[in-house]
Amino acid sequence: MLTHLRRALVVSIFFAVLLGLGYPLAETGIAQAAFSHQANGSIAANGSTLIGQQWKGAQWFHGRPDAYTPMATGGTNLGPRSKQLEASVAKQIAAYKKAGITPTPGLVTTSGSGVDPDISPAAAYAQVDAVARARGLPATSVRQLVAAHVHGPDLGFLGSSYVDVLQLNDALSQLR
Repeated sequence: MLTHLRRALVVSIFFAVLLGLGYPLAETGIAQAAFSHQANGSIAANGSTLIGQQWKGAQWFHGRPDAYTPMATGGTNLGPRSKQLEASVAKQIAAYKKAGITPTPGLVTTSGSGVDPDISPAAAYAQVDAVARARGLPATSVRQLVAAHVHGPDLGFLGSSYVDVLQLNDALSQLR
């Protein structure tokens, strides 16, 4: 009986060390070697490219409204008949129109995750004139910058085209 108990204990310790320490360390090493940027949180100069950032002022491109509270992850669960949702969207539309921007649905509605860092190309192009005016730049230069930051669907067919607002604004800050 003690022989069986000893064998079971040795096998348990072996697999605890192998699967509890060895495997996670190997995975971490592979991730650091092959995907260092992603494994370390996809950090850029102004934050993570995986989480929407808040941008203040007309001189920047703006993301979805949920990007302004990245700690409040998750959807709002407000349905299409919700008066609260209707009021929120109306407020967003009014703010964009006041800034001279014709808002698209992606600029005035939240995403399912609550922290989406991306907007549609149409939402980015809708902001071009206002951003160019605020920065004193030609609209054609800003439009070309947006075009250069449009990412196609993943693997060429998964999802739709998008613009990462953080990457676009980082490039915008370099534009003279």
